[in-house]
Amino acid sequence: MFKIETERLIITEFTPDMAQAVHENSLDEDNRRFVPDEVFETVEDAAETIEFLMSRYGGCEGPFIYPVLRKDKTNIGCVQAVPIDDGVWEIGYHIGAKYTKQGFATEAVKAFLPVIMKELGLTKMAGICLADNIASQKVMEKCGFVLEFKGIDNYQGEQREICRYWYER
Repeated sequence: MFKIETERLIITEFTPDMAQAVHENSLDEDNRRFVPDEVFETVEDAAETIEFLMSRYGGCEGPFIYPVLRKDKTNIGCVQAVPIDDGVWEIGYHIGAKYTKQGFATEAVKAFLPVIMKELGLTKMAGICLADNIASQKVMEKCGFVLEFKGIDNYQGEQREICRYWYER
């Protein structure tokens, strides 16, 4: 069982009973704007995705996506490692709007990076976000990612202005 604990958070594996919280956390405007493929319009959509993500645990292909819970077990978002290219993995994270601006994303990513990179045998991890996603850029910078590219490139099938970061351990 995958589990990381920080001062305020628990990063663990999904369970089917998390579908309602995943659905609710996905509906905020920033999520719709920056990662529309991670919006779950219904609880059933969230439950179907959770079932798929749970099937990935224990394998080596990914994606590896884990819920981020506060110590009181409130589901506030997720953190993830997703294969994007031949041997290249990307960090991802989302904290529901009700829980942003409290440092949860930074705390989760800082705890998650060394564990998942060791598990996957990685020395580098990519971080990619839209150029106008300032909050995501700040999280990556606080976690030690270095900006490598800013400009127009493919982002979820469209040419968009992005920032590409790299983290090396």
